[in-house]
Amino acid sequence: MNVVARSEIVPRAPLLKRLGGRLVAPAVFDFWASRLHPTWSWDRPLARIVGRQAESADTTTLLLQPNRHWAGFRPGQHLNIGAEIDGIRVVRSYSPSDAPRADGRIAITVKAIPGGKLSRHLCRDAKIGDVLELGPAFGDMTLPDAPDGRWLFLAAGSGITPLMAMIRAQAAAGMPVPIALIYWARTRDEHCFVDELRALAARHADFDLELVTTRDDASSALRQGRIDAALLAACVPDLQQRRVFACGPDGFVAAARALTATRALTFRAEAFTPPPRIAAEDADSGDVVITLTRSGRTLDVPRGMSLLAALEAAGLKPASGCRMGICNTCACGKRAGTTRHLHTGDVEHEPVSALRLCVNSARSDLTLDL
Repeated sequence: MNVVARSEIVPRAPLLKRLGGRLVAPAVFDFWASRLHPTWSWDRPLARIVGRQAESADTTTLLLQPNRHWAGFRPGQHLNIGAEIDGIRVVRSYSPSDAPRADGRIAITVKAIPGGKLSRHLCRDAKIGDVLELGPAFGDMTLPDAPDGRWLFLAAGSGITPLMAMIRAQAAAGMPVPIALIYWARTRDEHCFVDELRALAARHADFDLELVTTRDDASSALRQGRIDAALLAACVPDLQQRRVFACGPDGFVAAARALTATRALTFRAEAFTPPPRIAAEDADSGDVVITLTRSGRTLDVPRGMSLLAALEAAGLKPASGCRMGICNTCACGKRAGTTRHLHTGDVEHEPVSALRLCVNSARSDLTLDL
């Protein structure tokens, strides 16, 4: 993105903390500091939107300038983005779509999801100058420190964003290993970064690009079809020599794993939608009592519902992020009771230090550190 804006000027946090000591609460400091500059804070990572660019028919890239509290990321990771919408703080996870930049800015590419409160806000309503909250980077689908071998990137829909950050990082290093990218979207208009990807393919002999659409379109010159063995064989005849990185909806990632895991050298993946939930058992019907130790409240909540959703339905606002059990933002301690993982069906009777509220439900009365 060719967007130029001045760097954020922020006070030096160590000096402020030495001077402030215990004389001012961080929340009070943040309130007054934000009047001087929107991203000044005691210790909260914040970022100001400094640029925006349309990437496809329903996707927008935002360029963010973080403050000094942002600790950075590795290509392929995610971060939680938070914004206040209609008086409610909404947080979701997004992958940076560019490699770490010399100016410290972060690019995120957001698809407007029907019914997605934050995605639609970021794509349509967020303006240059708006301030967003940042969470620490997380995720294990990153590239090795010393690139080697031959790589295959499989992307579907928004799954292109972490892989694009990886591709840009490798392009900046001169494309040190051969990379083949197969990128699926429903229609040609929903592919992102097409001109840049084609330019990279023209510039680097070791970067192969295949754009695929999943909706029939007789007028399209692109390959059509969903991921299957025949398509992979046609596009990547040397699959057995490749290390595979895949990102997309859970069904796509599951199909990619089944088709390549036993044939490729390695397989690493991230899904941006959760796997299907295990059907609730009879024991998951009815209500249970949750005791919240920090607030002293007790709540009646239904079995079989995610604890995060149940607490939100009761009017509470626990911290949350990806809502898929990946980022751990919603994790809290469980002192007593039995829970069931909604995706695997695993039952946990013992106390745990980091119960992920978004992917667990109650099977008995619980005591939570909230």
